[in-house]
Amino acid sequence: MSDAEDEMPEKPLFDRHMLEALVCPITHAVLKYDAEKQELISQPAKLAFPIRGGIPILLEDEARRLDA
Repeated sequence: MSDAEDEMPEKPLFDRHMLEALVCPITHAVLKYDAEKQELISQPAKLAFPIRGGIPILLEDEARRLDA
């Protein structure tokens, strides 16, 4: 690898443009992207869906409860 390649910023794991096409599987509300935690937040459902390897996991069983 060249020095120029070493200086390039890492590509984000999640394409933020994909967010426009995703909704909460429970409430069908718009999801908010939390880049720091790599989660998609559904405020109405009070759930945070994980993003693993750039893939949103929109399963209720995999979601973290926000009210806990």
